[in-house]
Amino acid sequence: MELDEITISRAIVASQLEKFLDFMEMDVAVVGAGPSGLTAAALLAERGHRVGLIEKKLSVGGGMWGGGMMFPRIVVQEEARRLLDRFAIRYTPYREGYYVSSSVEAVSKLTAAACDAGVEFFTLFSVEDVMIHGDGRLSGLVLNWTPVEMAGLHIDPLTMGCRVAVDATGHDAVLARLVERKGGEIRVKGESFMWAHRAENEILSHTREIFPGLVACGMAANAIAGEHRMGPVFGGMLLSGERAAALADSLLRT
Repeated sequence: MELDEITISRAIVASQLEKFLDFMEMDVAVVGAGPSGLTAAALLAERGHRVGLIEKKLSVGGGMWGGGMMFPRIVVQEEARRLLDRFAIRYTPYREGYYVSSSVEAVSKLTAAACDAGVEFFTLFSVEDVMIHGDGRLSGLVLNWTPVEMAGLHIDPLTMGCRVAVDATGHDAVLARLVERKGGEIRVKGESFMWAHRAENEILSHTREIFPGLVACGMAANAIAGEHRMGPVFGGMLLSGERAAALADSLLRT
């Protein structure tokens, strides 16, 4: 069969535009495709919700890809081992309560689980604002291409509506800071220095609805609360994503 370049281009543009239009209104917009965002998105989609995962970079996985200082290994503690099993991520015991996994396998398995559950990925999308109307709830995101943002071009954005948004943007806490700058009742304290034990223990208490219609998880939740960072241990990220999914599911059902 002779390949037709125009047909190839039409197939890509037509199919992606169809998806983009299809997700102009969704149940949950998860922003940030790191470990907590991937976990939250996969679990929410498995519960039957329409989930779009928005990532500013070309690739997904966030800080998990690089493991620790580019050694492609991550550590997960005992409390989160069941989520490694849940997503069929292999691991080996290191010492009591500590397990080591391949960062590449972990990202790949989480991504595959999200895809299998029906999550739609929108990479190279940056969120530059949020929509909040008269009811005071976050009801959508204002989006532009990441290369547009990087180039500093003045190009007007487009919007996507959602019933619930999840801020899984890591250390930057992008959605929370946008709401804070526009006068919303959020204060982003910024993350504190490294203290893995405390950060891992407290992350679930910080994973919560921080503004009507907006749930924070992962390092975004810790940054908002002024909590410590934890480095390349990822059990808290997985558990926080799981909790965010439960919170978002509850909001969607009320």
